[in-house]
Amino acid sequence: MKGILLLNGEPYEGEIDCADSVVYCCDGAYSWAKNKVRIDKNIGDFDSLGYMPSPPPEEIYPSEKNFTDGEIALFKMLAAGIDDITIYGGGGGREDHFLGNLQLLYAAHARGARARMITKTSVIFPASGKILLDQYVGATFSVLPFGQSVHIMGSEGCKYAYPRAISLGECRGISNIAENSSAFVEIAEGDVALILVNRGKV
Repeated sequence: MKGILLLNGEPYEGEIDCADSVVYCCDGAYSWAKNKVRIDKNIGDFDSLGYMPSPPPEEIYPSEKNFTDGEIALFKMLAAGIDDITIYGGGGGREDHFLGNLQLLYAAHARGARARMITKTSVIFPASGKILLDQYVGATFSVLPFGQSVHIMGSEGCKYAYPRAISLGECRGISNIAENSSAFVEIAEGDVALILVNRGKV
């Protein structure tokens, strides 16, 4: 089941296709999304929004709580059986919120869901195993350890070769290029955040 999660970061300016997805909107994201995309559920404490959105939320959470609005929405989506999640509005804004939104991607991935975040300039998704890059020929991409150091089994079709391992605290995976339709990176151990830069149309 597909789902879309709207967050209160940098408003997404492109088109959002929600035809086959359930759409969850977090708090202040409503202000940029309400006339752009169908919203099925509004989630949060609404301290950023300042008024009640439509449709009315099933529950209003306290502003002082242990989970962010994005976490609450993500957990609700997973509990509802949504296992293919696209996040919009997760980039820009406060840096701590952006880094927290990356953790939402990892949380979904760790629970067996497919997840990606689409920002103004990039697509970010957690990955493991063999990552095929055939649809991204010519794109610049970066591979960063996500949660732990990663062991790289191999790669082909990329402008730069990878070391056998990339550790936390290293930037060895920044700015590679997929040069042909056979390009891939294979991760033998660990998870990565793969970031596609200057993505163009998705």
